[in-house]
Amino acid sequence: MLRTYSETSLHKNVAFPAGDAVAPYGDVRHERAPRMPPVVGASESFASLQQIIAMATQADALKLRLDTAQWKQFAAYLQPFSVETGQSVIVQGASDTSVYFVESGALHVHYASTSGKLRLALVGPGSVVGEGAFFSHAPRNATVAVASTSRLWMLNPMRYSELAHRNPALALSVVTALAGVLARRTGNRPRRAAVT
Repeated sequence: MLRTYSETSLHKNVAFPAGDAVAPYGDVRHERAPRMPPVVGASESFASLQQIIAMATQADALKLRLDTAQWKQFAAYLQPFSVETGQSVIVQGASDTSVYFVESGALHVHYASTSGKLRLALVGPGSVVGEGAFFSHAPRNATVAVASTSRLWMLNPMRYSELAHRNPALALSVVTALAGVLARRTGNRPRRAAVT
């Protein structure tokens, strides 16, 4: 039995297996994040993402240096999608542990408490969100919403595990780059809040 959650979020009109906890946007009682909708044309070109990451210079830029053949292999494990302003990519309290690579647009990270929302950080192209839960498997500590229309590439733990099994060297390069972002964010007080 499936039910549908229809709220202004990335997870709009996504079917959930019966029994999954679903709550409105901003409610921190989520036990499980909704599954991403399938992407039409998921084999789209990765060249733009590759170029953006190579050119990124911000403090929390993803330092993933792969050649074109490695990018082609890595892109096969990613799910590209676009999101509109106001949609949520990560919901505070959700148990989802996917990581999202930002190709374009801007995302804002905010923490919701009983006294309201506190905006914590702005994340742009060439960086990632979701690395904290990717490593810790802990519930999301903040919500990531789209500040301007964005193009993202998702890597979920199952696909990463497949990558690690089939190409350990490439998987190590990816996880090392993600760990680098996590380390730079936690070592920089203003950017620490962007760890999701």
